[in-house]
Amino acid sequence: MTPTMSLRSPADMIAAIPYLLGFHPTESMVVVGMRDKRIEFAARGDLDAPPGSVDYYTSVVLRQGVEAVAVLGYGSADLVDGPVKETSAALERHGLTLVEALRVSPDRYWSYLCGNPECCPPDGVPYDATSSGIAVAATLAGQVALPDRQALVRRVEPVGFLARESMRQATKRADAKLAELLAAAPPGDVLGSRAMRDAGTAAVRAAVARHREGGQLTDDEVAWLTVLLVHLPVRDYAWEHTGHEDWYVDLWADVVRRAEEEVVAGPASLLAYAAWRSGQGALAHAGIDRALAADPAYSMALLMRDVLQRAIPPSTLDEYPVPERARAGGRRPKRPSAA
Repeated sequence: MTPTMSLRSPADMIAAIPYLLGFHPTESMVVVGMRDKRIEFAARGDLDAPPGSVDYYTSVVLRQGVEAVAVLGYGSADLVDGPVKETSAALERHGLTLVEALRVSPDRYWSYLCGNPECCPPDGVPYDATSSGIAVAATLAGQVALPDRQALVRRVEPVGFLARESMRQATKRADAKLAELLAAAPPGDVLGSRAMRDAGTAAVRAAVARHREGGQLTDDEVAWLTVLLVHLPVRDYAWEHTGHEDWYVDLWADVVRRAEEEVVAGPASLLAYAAWRSGQGALAHAGIDRALAADPAYSMALLMRDVLQRAIPPSTLDEYPVPERARAGGRRPKRPSAA
C-alpha cells in the first residue's frame, strides 16, 4: 500500500508524486487530492487529453471527498499552461481549495499562484526531489518509482525468447492435462465443471501460498493456473481471494507476463484488481489494457475499467472479508522482481 504522505513544500509534493503513480510523469497533468495537508490520491492524464478531461478530473476529485487540491503540469509552458489553468479554475468553481498549481520540469518548478519574484523567480525554483524526506520515506517503505510510464507498462509485457517457448510448451502440457481431467470426470459432473472448479481452487490456493512466502511458480504451475482461470468460477474464486497486499500484485504480474495470449485476459484482469486494491492505479490501467488487447469483450476487464474511470476508491472494500489464508500470511520480506 502507498503510505499517506505529509507535505511541507511544493518540492515535497513533486517528490511524492512518482511514488503515488509508480513512475516519473512526463508530458502529463496530475491532480492531487489532499486532506489536512496530506496527500490522499493522485490522478494522472496526458496533456493532450481529449475534450472533456477537465470534467473527468473534477469528477475524480469530487468522488474522493477531499478538502483541497493541487494541479501539476509536467512539460513546456506551451503544453502545460492551458490545461493546468482550466482544470484549476474548474476545481475552484466546485468549492475546492486550490493549494498549489505548478508547472514542473526535471529540476525546476513554476507556481501559477505566486507572483512574488523573490520566492518564485521567473526562471523557476530549483528543487532536488532525491533529497526530499518524502523520497527517502517512500523508498524505506518499499515503494518504487519507475523512470517513466513505459517502464511500468513493461511489467505486464509478455516474456520472450526462450522463456516464451518454455511457456508455450508448458501450456500445451496444461491443455493435455485439462483434457485428461475432463475425460475422467464422473457422469454426474456435467462438462467436468466440478472437476475444473476443484482443480482451479487448489491451483489458486497453491499460487497464493507460494507468493505469500516469497516464492515463485514454475512454468508448468503458471500454465496450469492460466488454463483453469478460463473457467469463470475459478477466475471468480481467485478474484474473491485477492487482497490488497503488494504480493498479490507480484503474483498476478508474474502470471500475466508468462501467460499465453489466448489465456491472459483473466490473469490481467486479476492484476488490475490487485493493483487497484493496493493503490497502484497506473498499473491497474496497464493490466486492463493487456486484458482488453487479448479479449476486447472480457467482462471483468470492462468492469475494472469502469471502476477506474469512475474513480471509485479502493477504500470501498475496506470492510470486504479478507481471506483467512491471506490474514494468516502477514507481511513478508520484499524480494527482487524477476527481470
